[in-house]
Amino acid sequence: MIYKRSSDLFIEAEQVIPGGVNSPVRAFKAVGGTPIFVKEAKGAYLYDEDGNKLIDYINSWGPMLLGHAFEPVVNAVIDKAKKGTSFGMPTEIETEIAKLAVSMVPNIDKIRFVNSGTEACMSAVRLARGFTGKDKIIKFAGCYHGHSDSFLIQAGSGAVTFGTPNSPGVTEGTAKDTLLARYNDLQNVAELIEANTNEVACIIIEPVAGNMGCIPPLEGFLEGLRGLCDTNDILLIFDEVMTGFRLAKGGAQELFDIKSDIVCFGKVIGGGLPVGAFAARDEIMNYLAPIGPVYQAGTLSGNPLAMAAGLAMLKTIDSDSELFKRLEEKTAYLHNGLSKVLTENNITHTINRVGSMISVHFAEEKVVDFETSAKGNNETFKKFFHGLLKQGIYIAPSAFETWFITDALTYKDLDETIKVVDVVSKNL
Repeated sequence: MIYKRSSDLFIEAEQVIPGGVNSPVRAFKAVGGTPIFVKEAKGAYLYDEDGNKLIDYINSWGPMLLGHAFEPVVNAVIDKAKKGTSFGMPTEIETEIAKLAVSMVPNIDKIRFVNSGTEACMSAVRLARGFTGKDKIIKFAGCYHGHSDSFLIQAGSGAVTFGTPNSPGVTEGTAKDTLLARYNDLQNVAELIEANTNEVACIIIEPVAGNMGCIPPLEGFLEGLRGLCDTNDILLIFDEVMTGFRLAKGGAQELFDIKSDIVCFGKVIGGGLPVGAFAARDEIMNYLAPIGPVYQAGTLSGNPLAMAAGLAMLKTIDSDSELFKRLEEKTAYLHNGLSKVLTENNITHTINRVGSMISVHFAEEKVVDFETSAKGNNETFKKFFHGLLKQGIYIAPSAFETWFITDALTYKDLDETIKVVDVVSKNL
């Protein structure tokens, strides 16, 4: 494929944007080469500035559950834009989407909308600290909850890709209040709690990790966390920025039948626009300003365009009883096909999958946490990534990211992807 225009655009971007990108993983530092500049997208496909068509397995890092330029979302945004793009005042649509979200997700009474997943997780932790009167939090190595200072302690995804899991600019004072646990290791969490008796406000976790590749919780792990939180008066925060409205209507709480105290959303809830949210039961949410002492605000929170996009997306998800079955079946089909051709070509690998999240790890052992994920062969991944890209298949340019399946993918697309992986695997 030819990427002349993308290359030229990247050179131009580097002059005025740090690293030429507005989010680090886009820069292709982990895989080498030049980032692809997208011109437009429709359904399951991207069309870049050089006219290449790509089957997309990033889907804007998750939100395009129903495909790019999904007509009900596009129409909702256009209609709303004609009436004004921002007011800094309450609008009826905010209540409408809030009611729908609360009806779809178990164990929440109120929800507050913000502008990103980072903001949602940051606000959720502040709320947990205010509600409990305690300062420390427990997060898991390899889990990424946005770039707020409290979370950049051995974060996954871009932080790992760039080899800077502890970012400069994060103070020692902030870092000391963040306790780092091993994903899927309940005993490790129990030891941290015991060593910090009555100091831990919350445990925040991706119930299905997506920033060290897709890593499911082991049987009993989430249940064990719930038990530890109940015993020690700790709030359990599910970061469902990726999993919310993607794994089920009610997200991971519904899928695993585990109640979190606070749940964070992003991605799908915005329909592709910048939206985040956090939600909980009344007694916790009523600690927020203006009715409670914990302050949180945002000029563009509840922006009408974003609310219109999110509402159109959630309405479609809520009304389509077969959606998650289709997504599960398509992802399982891809999983089986990838596993077959990689095995036939003697490529060492393991594949993790939950619902419509899937990732290929070039690792010898089962990938269950950050440590085992990091053992994957990154050189093999680089060849794999570029091999697929040359054949029109676009996956995340990092070994530490999950793939996201969209309902817009056809079985013909999946067969084409499996065929390309077969060809590429012969040269790994």
